[in-house]
Amino acid sequence: MMQAADLPDTIPVFPLPGALLLPRSRLPLHIFEPRYLQMLEDALKTPQRLIGMVQTCGAPGKPDALHSIGCAGRVTQFSETEDGRYLITLTGISRYRILNEVEGFAPYRRCAVSWDGFDRDLGQEESDPGFDRARFLDLLGRFLSARELQTDWETLKQAEEELLINSLSMLLDFNPEDKQALLEAPSLETRRETLVTLIEYTMRGGSNEETLQ
Repeated sequence: MMQAADLPDTIPVFPLPGALLLPRSRLPLHIFEPRYLQMLEDALKTPQRLIGMVQTCGAPGKPDALHSIGCAGRVTQFSETEDGRYLITLTGISRYRILNEVEGFAPYRRCAVSWDGFDRDLGQEESDPGFDRARFLDLLGRFLSARELQTDWETLKQAEEELLINSLSMLLDFNPEDKQALLEAPSLETRRETLVTLIEYTMRGGSNEETLQ
């Protein structure tokens, strides 16, 4: 397990709207752009092998502006294809706050970051004392059924709370701002509440009707 003292002050960042990485979760990525191939090569040369996932926020006049909070992942798996692309897996280590973007000669973006305030990301798996699995899975079932999607229900019934909530937060098709809200949730309980709200809101077609029961 990585310690706070191991985390660097500057990391490469990979802006990717809609892609969410959370601590202790895994995100598969397909790397093929030359600048990101260089980023991967450079990251693999460092002891931490960290890449910071972050979303753009589309600020007026700054379409490539970054959200202030992202999540760094360690490259834990990678394989090269015959044509020079890479398939990698990032394992979430900790969220971070961007202090400023660092100028330099690298073709990819780098940022000075602070890890303060995200201590629980480096700890043990979180629990959610208020989690009602049966009710949550019932809601999820209605959500997936409405979209004619299927899942492995036995796996969902047995998954640990954090793995279940974080995996669904990463996989379900919400817009980038909703994904950012899930990322910034201060606790697993808050993330689960946010996830439920987003599922219910989507099932209502984006209206402000009463919460589904």
